[in-house]
Amino acid sequence: MTRALVLDFGGVVSRTLFETHDLSEAALGLEPGTLDWRGPFAPDSDPLWQKMQADEISERDYWQMRTQEVAQLTGNTWTEMSQFVRAARGAEPAKIIRPQALEAIARTKAAGLKLAILSNELDLFYGSDFRGKLPFLADFDVIHDATHTGILKPDPRAYTACLDLLGLPPQACVFVDDQARNIKGAQAVGMATVQFDVARPAASYSEALRLLGLEQENLR
Repeated sequence: MTRALVLDFGGVVSRTLFETHDLSEAALGLEPGTLDWRGPFAPDSDPLWQKMQADEISERDYWQMRTQEVAQLTGNTWTEMSQFVRAARGAEPAKIIRPQALEAIARTKAAGLKLAILSNELDLFYGSDFRGKLPFLADFDVIHDATHTGILKPDPRAYTACLDLLGLPPQACVFVDDQARNIKGAQAVGMATVQFDVARPAASYSEALRLLGLEQENLR
């Protein structure tokens, strides 16, 4: 049976905005250290992140609030997360892609397996022109983005729609996401899962490849 690696994008394929404050500050003309919210890297110091993790606000709500904060700091009138992301990352998006993601994608492709992205907000956060700046996305068989469907993980319909496009049953797929709620949604429809640890990306990708049966040396 053909198998597939199904990846979330933000945090899994790309480094989080928490990890790239230095790049964002340089791009936006802010003093180093201005952006001090750290999300999963320092949850106790980020009450807004804690509210999101407790399902008191959505992930979109979290980033909308951060967008407004940074807009005020920079004198911009942004209304969409994509405006913030494009200003902070749009010039050189390759810098924010995890090297471990590229290696895992290459290994999966070389093994003849399928690749998919299942995202809640790929184009919403990054803008539709972002994809053209990342050539490796051409290796993906499916890019399923709730920006256009309106059906967000962990709704089971998000996963089943991606599976339908892949033409595979859930047990043939390994799903990787950094949010526990999305992992539970994938498990509910029968997919194997890896909850991505943004502090240990190599270990997370190594586990995903192991579940796919690609027993090679661990990623770096």
